Amino acid sequence: MPDTFPLPVHNPAVLDFLASRRSNLAKVMDGPGPDTAQLDTILTIGTRVPDHRKLSPWKLVVFQGDARRTFGRHIEAAYRADNPDHDEDRMAFEADRLMRAPLVVAVISAPVDCPRGTPVWEQQLSAGAVCMNLCLAAQASGFGAQWLTEWYAFDARIDAALGLSEGQKVAGYIYIGTPTQAASPRTRPDLRDVVDFAE
Repeated sequence: MPDTFPLPVHNPAVLDFLASRRSNLAKVMDGPGPDTAQLDTILTIGTRVPDHRKLSPWKLVVFQGDARRTFGRHIEAAYRADNPDHDEDRMAFEADRLMRAPLVVAVISAPVDCPRGTPVWEQQLSAGAVCMNLCLAAQASGFGAQWLTEWYAFDARIDAALGLSEGQKVAGYIYIGTPTQAASPRTRPDLRDVVDFAE
């Protein structure tokens, strides 16, 4: 990385990319996923986010290959414990949650004690920025990406399987792979409904 960086310049290509960005559904992803070099780029860009006082208040857990199925056993066990009457097809679905894409990155919000007082909320927002940056980096690399927080992102047993400490939470699971169909358009908010201009 260079020691100095140029001033921002008008970049229509980036604006076009951001204006047309749409999440790709994990359920329609396939291989290939990123290779080692591509993954390194995605993770590096993913962690280039606002981070007041350089605390790095997040951790990333990468699941690929057999690790996806191994972790899926924890998801299935937690689901089975809460839903023993559900059929085996549903149990298999839960076990295969991470199998929907060749690569899944769990982004962990991991706030740290800061003597200078960086608020926990600000640190949690930084973890959310990592989730979004990972999606952008993956899609800019030619892959599909979806940021998901399904039930297992909020389950204490899954947190324990991830080795989370007190105060740490899953900010999201980022599914990355090759989409098998184009992303569908979706309605976006009318700016008049969500933007106020202060006087």
